[in-house]
This record gives sequence, C-alpha cells and structure tokens, in this order.
Amino acid sequence: MSDIGSIGSVRDRRWLILGVVGVAQLMVVLDLTVMNVALPSAQKALHFSTADRQWVVTAYGLAFGSLLLLGGRLADLVGRKTTFLIGLVGFAGVSAIGGASVSFAMLITARACQGAFAALLVPSALSILTTTFTEPSERGKAFGIFGAIVGAGGAVGLLLGGALTEYLSWRWTMYVNLIFAGVAFIGGMLLLERQPSRARPRLDVPGVVLVSGAVFCLVYGFSNAATHSWHAPSTYGFLAAGAVLGVVFVWWQREAAHPLLPPRVVLDRNRGGAYLSMLMAAAGLFPTFLFLTYYLQQTLAYSPLATGLAFLPLSGCLIVAGNLSTIVLMPRLGPKPLVTFGMLAAAGGAAWLAQLGAHTSYGTGVVGPLVIAGIGLGMVIPPVINTGVFGVAPQDAGVASATVTVGQQLGASVGTSLLNTIFASAVATYITGHLAAARIIGRQAVAGLAQAHGYDTAFWWIAGIFAGGAVIGGVLLRPGPLGQKRSAPASSDEITTSQAEELPIA
Repeated sequence: MSDIGSIGSVRDRRWLILGVVGVAQLMVVLDLTVMNVALPSAQKALHFSTADRQWVVTAYGLAFGSLLLLGGRLADLVGRKTTFLIGLVGFAGVSAIGGASVSFAMLITARACQGAFAALLVPSALSILTTTFTEPSERGKAFGIFGAIVGAGGAVGLLLGGALTEYLSWRWTMYVNLIFAGVAFIGGMLLLERQPSRARPRLDVPGVVLVSGAVFCLVYGFSNAATHSWHAPSTYGFLAAGAVLGVVFVWWQREAAHPLLPPRVVLDRNRGGAYLSMLMAAAGLFPTFLFLTYYLQQTLAYSPLATGLAFLPLSGCLIVAGNLSTIVLMPRLGPKPLVTFGMLAAAGGAAWLAQLGAHTSYGTGVVGPLVIAGIGLGMVIPPVINTGVFGVAPQDAGVASATVTVGQQLGASVGTSLLNTIFASAVATYITGHLAAARIIGRQAVAGLAQAHGYDTAFWWIAGIFAGGAVIGGVLLRPGPLGQKRSAPASSDEITTSQAEELPIA
C-alpha cells in the first residue's frame, strides 16, 4: 500500500510541477504583448517619440532571442532548478524596475533585462516539462496545456494589458510579473529537485558569441526596416551580418568539441521540421495580434479592455484544439497531418481577415477568422513543441527546448517587423494613388480606406506565411506517431520510452 501511495504522490507532484512551469511560461509569453495596449499611456507618461515606441517591444525581443541558446545550454550544465529560479527572481526584479521607470532609457534597459532573464527561464521550464512527463499519455496532456499557454498567452496578454491600463496604470503591466514570479518561485522551491550535471560543465563560448550576434543582427535589421527602409545601411548591413554570423555558427558547431547546439539536435527530420514550423506559426500569429489590435482600436474605436476581450475566441479555440491535438490525435496520427491541416486552416482565417474594409464590424469580419485561426494554430503549436523536444538525450533537453523558443521568438520578431513594413508601404502607396479622390470624399475617408488596404495586404501575406508553413510541415515531418519504429536505426541521441521513464524529474 505504501508503494501505491508513493506512486500516486509522485504523479500528483508532476501535475503541480506543470502548474508551476505553466505560470512561469505564461508570464514570459504575456510580456510579448502585454505592453502593446499600454504603449500609448507609457509614451505619454515618459515623453518618448512615436519612432522610439517600437523599442519598448524590440528591446525585449532582441535580448530574449539572442541569449536563448545560451540559456538552454546553461540549464543543461548548471541544473534546471537553479536556472529556473534565478530566471524567475531576475525577471521579477527588473519588472519592478521597469514599472518604476522615470525615463525612456530606464524602461528600455528594464525590458532588455527582462528578455535576458526570460532566455534563462524559458528553456529551463520546457526542459523540466520534458524530463518530468515521460509516459506518452501524460506527456500528451502536459504538452497540450503547455502549448495552449504558448499560443494563447499573447492574446491573454492583450486582455490583461488592456484591463491593467484602463483600471490601474500602464506600470502594472510590469508590476503584475511579481505576482506570477512569486507563485512560480515558491512552487519551484517546494516541488523541483536539484539535479546537478554529471558531466563537468563546458560552455562553447565562440558558439555563444556567434549565435547571439547572428540573432541580434537579424532581429535588429528587420526591426530597423519597420522605422527606416530596406535600403538603409542600418537595415541591410545588419541583415547581411546576421546571415554571415549564422553560416559561421553552423560551421563551428560541426567543428567544436562541445558545441552549443549539437547538430544531432536539429538534423533529425521531425525536430528540424518542428523548429521551422514554430517559426512560421509565430511569424503569422504575432503580426495578427498587432494588426487586429490597431484595427479594433483605431477603426472600430474599441477601448484597450474591449480589444483584449475581442481576442478571447482565438484563445478559447486554441486551448481546446491544442488539447485535442496532443491528447487524442497526436498518439494516433503524429504531427505531420496536424501541422499541415492547422497551417492551412490558419491560412484560411488570415485570407478571411484580408477582406476587412473601413467599416467591417467585429461580428461579420473578425470573430469568424479568429475562431478558424485559433483551431488551426491549436493543431500546430502544441504538437510542434512536443515534437521539438521528443527523443533528445537528457543532456540536450535544455538546448532543444531553447531551439523551439528561438523559432518562436525569431518568427515573432521577424514576422512583425517585415509585415509592419509591408503594411506601411501599402498604406503610403494607396494614399499616393488616390490623391484626386481625397479632394472629393475628403482626406479622412481616404486615410480610412488606405488603412483598410494596408490591413488587407498584410493579412494576405500572413496567409502566405501560414501556407508556407503547411508545405514545410508536409515535407519535413515524418508520417506516423512519434517514436514508432522505422526500418532505419534511430539516431544515437534518441531515447526509448523505457529509458525516458528513468529520467530525473528536474
């Protein structure tokens, strides 16, 4: 009887660990969007320009994306509990500083530090989840919940940001992180076991410098294009530098004795397909949040809180579809058909949004596409997170987890910057081509039509991105459930179910 009771307690503890990891992940994902609706209020309080406004979001993304692989490898080398708790404390501390900001420079510095601590926290959280849930049935449920948090967290951030800004202050979009971090820290201290690395820690310093520089240059270059132009030296120069550093990083990982990102992690077809699918999903999802936020607030005159509430259909459908895909469908079908179908559904939702006009209502033109996109992305995001960390050796769990998030962060940053530039260009071109009409119907009416044309152009591009994701998933992902036996021998880094069950909890 005592053995049965102990087994039950371990199982209960696993689900409590999922709750702790989920709270931490929600806090980080929220911060990708929670500031969006608070930016006008923060701008008014701290007196920074509209051109500088984007850096409140970009500073977070730059530090986050640039340091993710380093954070993942540190989790493997130092211990996941240690890096998880340090990430929580650091994230909470700099959030408090950001909320108390008295200048633009102070706010930007705090946001960059948030991104740095998030890069330490997120890989630790996902690798804890990977090594905690090893039984296929429990793993599906856990990753369904975790994937739903990743996908729906951005929309929840808009809702929370709108509520906090409207009823308290924009500063509470930063202060609220202390509550999330406090709950997760207490849970982590009580539930997680410290598992020091059996091997002597060795860090690939040249790899860290190369990949951090590559990601920084790429994200900065695309972000710079949104405020300047593609022809500006600060745009194409950084993009070229990022591409060169990325190529050198790939070469170095094949030569290094202890590579930061071992090639065995990404050369598996399923994992490589999962990382690229996550990049494409994020490149379409986060620009959708941005453009619909502006459409609802500027065109339909929604308040910040009403804007957040308007995204609830997407969040709800994504949560339901995410759990259905990982618990019911993944064990039977595997990720390939789910990702392909989900991307095509999301593309259909974006194509529907591309029909928005200057006076389209929420009921006729927005809620339907949000439902379709939510269902589609629920079939994509949780399965690719599960696939991206499936079969890795325990010592690679942290860096594999980080690579999943690198795909998400790069996709969000690059997609948002690229499509924002396309949107601005489409609006300017429309206004230039309709100067004569402005004299007849008025400048304000033409400006409204130009905005609608810009949204439609951006959503057509988003539909194309999702369609490209369907092709990637259909070509790269293997048919059949994860872990099924194939005629070719498994790679040396893959682990069997029986081996996985012996992995430590954290």
